[in-house]
Amino acid sequence: MKGQDHYRALERMYLTARINEIFKPNITVSRGAAEIEITVGEKLFHAAGAVHGSVYFKMLDDAAFFAANSLITDVFVLTASFTTYLIRPVSEGRMKSAGIVVSRSLSQIIAESVVTNAQGKEVGRGSGIFVKSRISLADTAGYGDGILSDA
Repeated sequence: MKGQDHYRALERMYLTARINEIFKPNITVSRGAAEIEITVGEKLFHAAGAVHGSVYFKMLDDAAFFAANSLITDVFVLTASFTTYLIRPVSEGRMKSAGIVVSRSLSQIIAESVVTNAQGKEVGRGSGIFVKSRISLADTAGYGDGILSDA
């Protein structure tokens, strides 16, 4: 699968992931880039009333991951490492992460991402190294034939 079909299949794959039943995200994938958006709610809060750091990580990693996997059409990529910086708290509105590929070699892809709040202020930043796996995208739930799996 190539181009727009590949990007739409990656979006389906993401939305199929059971974890996203919690976050109810929107995603857009393009060549070397991805954007993810969620609505903030109390179910995502830590005890002090703001979004838990794990949500920042997920949004940053997911945006960078899908930016990286947009360049790979045969297999699922894996996050080999990811560094996250939490800049400011969020307790309402929407959060949006945007990831872009900044470097690609035969063995790895480096992608960066930024997460912003509803006012467009940067609230987190991250970068990661992604590598090819042996998992065929065609065999991955939601990707292959466009049928959403409930696996």
